[in-house]
Amino acid sequence: MTKGWHISLGALLAVTLSSQVAHAADPRYPDWPCAQAKVPEISLAAVWAGPPLDDAASKWKDDQKVSALVARLSARRLPLEDAQKEITEFLSTAAADKATRGKLLFAGLFDSLNAQRNSVMNGLERVMRKQREAAEKIRADTLALQALQDATPPDQTKVDALGNQLTWETRIFEDRRRVVKFVCEVPTAIDQRLFALSRTIQQELD
Repeated sequence: MTKGWHISLGALLAVTLSSQVAHAADPRYPDWPCAQAKVPEISLAAVWAGPPLDDAASKWKDDQKVSALVARLSARRLPLEDAQKEITEFLSTAAADKATRGKLLFAGLFDSLNAQRNSVMNGLERVMRKQREAAEKIRADTLALQALQDATPPDQTKVDALGNQLTWETRIFEDRRRVVKFVCEVPTAIDQRLFALSRTIQQELD
């Protein structure tokens, strides 16, 4: 009985925690789990004050050197300082094509990092929906466990089985909650990376 009661309390704690993330800060985005406000897209004007991009947005993929560099610089495992150095080196050898190459490079980074950002944000919302479903399951199983514990006499085999199931469900719930808290920082990190790389490109074009 004692073991089952502790399991029940643990499950109820998880449900209490779920209620803290179940209510979105912004009703427009009910599945957004982060304390940070959801900004669906990065504004071009917020990160680019350089020359007009013209058709760079549609042509950057046609330049093999640019597209390869975009893929490398977009990877967050590459330290920001190293990425900035690569931009400087790339544009310093562009000579007369520097402005064109700079615009193509920015357009590629804007597309790629925005796509990364959207993927992360969509993933966060999928996890939030799973957390709601998990919270409902934990809540239902907690009530079922309490009913089994209150039976006279209790079926200890069923109590133990459901108690173990609740322990597992609660652990998964808590693991997801910790992951979400960490991943919520990623969109902001992507924003900051795009802004920093954009600034480096613009400095090289000035």
